[in-house]
Parts: sequence; structure tokens; C-alpha cells
Amino acid sequence: MEKFSSAEALIASRRPDRPVLGLRPHAAGRAARWFLDNFPGDVAYAYKANSSVFLIGALYGAGIRHFDVASLPELEDAATIPGVELHFMHPVKSRSAIRRAYELGIRSYSLDSEDELQKIVEETMGRSGPARDLNLYVRIAVPPKNSRIPLERKFGIQGAAAARLLLKTRQVAAELGITFHVGSQTQSPEAYTSALAEVHKLIVKAGVVVDRVDVGGGYPSRYADSDPAPLSTFMDAITAGLDKLPVRDSVRVMCEPGRALVAESESLIVRVDARRGNDLYINDGAYGTLFDAAHLGFVFPTRLVSRPAVAGEALTPFEMWGPTCDSIDQMKGPFMLPSNIREGDYIEIGNIGAYGRAIAGSFNGYGRYDEVILHDEPMLSMYTPEALGASAQA
Repeated sequence: MEKFSSAEALIASRRPDRPVLGLRPHAAGRAARWFLDNFPGDVAYAYKANSSVFLIGALYGAGIRHFDVASLPELEDAATIPGVELHFMHPVKSRSAIRRAYELGIRSYSLDSEDELQKIVEETMGRSGPARDLNLYVRIAVPPKNSRIPLERKFGIQGAAAARLLLKTRQVAAELGITFHVGSQTQSPEAYTSALAEVHKLIVKAGVVVDRVDVGGGYPSRYADSDPAPLSTFMDAITAGLDKLPVRDSVRVMCEPGRALVAESESLIVRVDARRGNDLYINDGAYGTLFDAAHLGFVFPTRLVSRPAVAGEALTPFEMWGPTCDSIDQMKGPFMLPSNIREGDYIEIGNIGAYGRAIAGSFNGYGRYDEVILHDEPMLSMYTPEALGASAQA
């Protein structure tokens, strides 16, 4: 793969016809090392966020040995990585996926219903009877607190039903766990404080020994419209919540970061194919890597890379439109760029490493990208000393 010092260097060398994914594996490695150094337990990368072999290699090289998988294709792909432990943490799985996962050596599964528990028991049963080596996590629903993408309506069990399911799961699990997800791109650490308080209440209510707690994902990244609390404050909140659990001395802890590990590790370089007022028509969009910008209102950082920036130049807000014939292929932004931007210019759209390429499709025949390695730093970062806060600069 070609390597460049920056997106500007790429465009200076050639004018690509396709959109270009600029990978920064060093950014993924840095994020992984920070989580491994600061999270009080196992760090399982959420494979769905981005499965680029270059970024997976960077995470592995940094020391990641646990992976959260959510589908049969993901688990079969991740199973080729040597010396790792996979966790099948989707609460609703097909029977064939459960069987295949067990064949591949996966022993950790999440569930949020008695029906799912029964499926797991039946599909992992051997000739001598039920499997005796299952690590089963009951997924509970927790209140959403300042997350960009709430998840509690689709998955999770709560109240008395959760206590009953925990008791039933205890009867068949070698190790019993509780898991939750506070929602994607969570802005404040209080979400984890509240969720762990729910875990505490459930353990007391059910009166069972819990061996594992998985605090899930949701850890944020920085965007042009989002400046979350420092990651160190999330770790402080999680540690404080765990310390209050009655099983803290013996419980094994895990987290599932995805966005926080890879968002900064990819940029998108696009060409402006037309300008109409403050509307820019570019060669990627909602059906490509910019799903979050189109459908969830994310405002990614942007910069012009085909001409030198003018010192002190005021920036103008623009909307962007993707290349397909569909009118919903729109990214409202606002994306701040020089006012003299024109057809033929190239723009770098930063921090698209999470759920960008993972969601991109091929509608209208689009969806093909060139890829390069970039050696410069991400446009925005959670891992600078200033962003991390004084308590986590070590």
C-alpha cells in the first residue's frame, strides 16, 4: 500500500478519481495502548467498528487479544487471528451461528431472554450432555444518558425478569456475567456510574454469585460538533462503580471499545464534483462511508487539501451531497471550509474510522475506494495530553 506524509502529499502526487481511505494505523495503536494501560480489565475490540487488516494489525501489535464479535462472518474472520479470545456478544444469534462459534472455540456469549439461553444450551450440547464451559453474560437494559445512539430499546432485560434470567443462567454457566451498553458515542462518564448502579441492584436482588462484568462500549471520539469529557474520567467512573459491587474482589471485568479505538485512524479524501452556492457535490456520501454524517447528524472535521491554506482565512459552512441519484444522500454538516472552494478541489474528511467503511455499500455502483497509509496525526484526537486530562498523561 502506498504511504504518504499527509493527504496534502497524496493530492500533490496524483488526483485520484475514486474516494480515498487514508489509514493511520499508528493512531489505532496509540488508542489501544491507552485503553490497555488504563482500563481495569480485559479490552475487547468491537470488531464491527472497522475490520481493516491494517487497523486490526495495529491493535494486535499494541496488545489487544480480546475481540467482541456480533455475527457469523465477523467471528469466522476474527478466528483467523492467532492467540486471541473471541466473545460473541450479540444478544440474538441464529442457531447455526451459535454452533459454529462453539466449534471455533468461542465460550463467551451474551443473552437477554430465556429463549436465547435455551438456544445456547441446546446448540452447544455434546454427546455427554450440556456444555460445562460456557461464560454467559445476561445483558441488562440501562437508562440512556447523553449518548448519540441509544441502544436500550432493542436489547436488554431489566427488573424482576432480569433477576429471574440471571438465576436460570447461573444454573448452566461455568461463569456467569452481566453486561450492558450505555449507547454509542456517550458524552459523559455518568452513564457508566448509573449503569453499574443497576448492576449492583441486580446482583443483590438475584442473590447470585457473578463472575464477570462487561461494561460494554460507548466510549466517545472527538468530532467537529462533539468534544466529550476526557477518557480518564470515564475510567474513573467505571473503577468507582466497580469498587461498589459486592463481588468486586473476584469479578473479571471487560470492556468493548470500538469507536474510541479506530475513529481517529481513518480519513476520507473526496473530490468536489460540483458546487452550487454552499452545497458541495462530492464523490462519496450516505451510501458510502458517510452514513453517520447523513443519518445521525455527525459533523466530521474537514479541510481543503488540494491547495495551500491561506493564513487567517475565514471558513464558510457548507452542506455536502453524495454521488448517488438519491435525494437522501445528503450530509447537512455544517462543514467548515474555505469560501473559494471549487469543482476539482479535494477535501479531507477526518475521524471516519468507526462505522465508515464497515457500513459502506455499493448503491448506484459506488462504494469502491483507493487506500493509502498516512503518517500525520488525526485531525482531532482524544489522546493528546490536553484531551486526556492531567490524570492520564502517563
